[in-house]
Amino acid sequence: MSEWLTLPLGSLANFQKGRKVETSEHPREGFAPYLGASAISGVIEEYGDTRIGVMSAPGDVLMLWDGERSGLVGKAQAGVISSTVARLSPKTDAIGEYLYYVLDSKFEWIQGRRTGTGVPHVPKDLARILSITYPKSKNEQRRIAEILSTLDAAIDQTEALIAKHQQIKAGLMHDLFTRGVTADGKLRPTREQAPDLYKESPLGWIPKEWSLKTISAIADSLVDGPFGSNLKSEHYVAEPGVRVVRLQNIQEGYYNDRDPVFVSQRHADYLMRNGVNPGDVLIAALGDESYPVGRACCYPPELPPAINKADCFRLRCHPEGAINTYVMHFLNTAAARNQIKRFEQGVTRRRTNLGNLRRVIAALPSLDEQKCIIQRLAVAGEQISTGELQVEKLRQQKHGLMHDLLTGRVRVPITEQ
Repeated sequence: MSEWLTLPLGSLANFQKGRKVETSEHPREGFAPYLGASAISGVIEEYGDTRIGVMSAPGDVLMLWDGERSGLVGKAQAGVISSTVARLSPKTDAIGEYLYYVLDSKFEWIQGRRTGTGVPHVPKDLARILSITYPKSKNEQRRIAEILSTLDAAIDQTEALIAKHQQIKAGLMHDLFTRGVTADGKLRPTREQAPDLYKESPLGWIPKEWSLKTISAIADSLVDGPFGSNLKSEHYVAEPGVRVVRLQNIQEGYYNDRDPVFVSQRHADYLMRNGVNPGDVLIAALGDESYPVGRACCYPPELPPAINKADCFRLRCHPEGAINTYVMHFLNTAAARNQIKRFEQGVTRRRTNLGNLRRVIAALPSLDEQKCIIQRLAVAGEQISTGELQVEKLRQQKHGLMHDLLTGRVRVPITEQ
């Protein structure tokens, strides 16, 4: 087994910041990938002039030096380094792949020591204050990096599969909410194939048996969150208590239950108008390009009753006219989103209000057809959920391995050459 050492980062790598250069949205002669924040995350958006640019090469480590995510690292490729990024070139005692994983594990440590009153920066003396523990043997460094890289590849492959299933589901949703399904559970023929099965509507062509109703008409109960001062963070208590549905819980088609917060039963009783039961539809009143206004999910059946916070609408449908889950899926379609966009307000962050949500028109088939549509989407959703669980499992495995392997707590067998 090789010896393990601890040295300042500056003893293991040379630092060099990038500089501003002419950029292009498309490849050009004399230009190379421009390695900024997006490139660290694996996305090349621009190309930079190589004549005066600071160049990187495979084996270097890139670190985002400026901005909210400063301290974020990426494996370098050949390219021109942007002015917000620094290149770390390994010295003789370390290899870049190992340094990448060590620095990745130090992200929160670096974030906690950022400087700058406006735009935060990595501390200028990072090379001196950050200590790196590493095996003296480069073969052992390389083997540790290979193990962690294998997990990264598995995560990437699973995320690619999830993205594929999400695209399939998106296409399925378009078909289901424009064509619907027949009694045997199959999609209706397209309008081009069977024009007599469809009728024109404000939402476009829909099956002629379907009706159009506003959210107001199908709602048995529709409420917004309590006035801001009636539910603030100082009202939160430690578990046990009554869950609070917040904006970040509402994702497109699913409820994100990470980082739950609670209020006392007494305060929840005071806000009983805002009660949320399993199966209720939750709708985001606030959003942006990544998290659109009007995105919807259902409150999970396995969770106890909750209350909804400001900017979170809660909808219960008349059971004889619409099924909550069907309406939730409809609200995530382009037909609903285009209507909500017309009613959005605000400049920096877009929002809608309860009155405008009530005006949104939904296309409604029979209850039996709604159930069939829900079932078809549930199958597609299960494939995505299975992939997401697998990704989370791999990430937890990687986190544990990083702690063990990068500290020398668990050693890897190597053959010295």
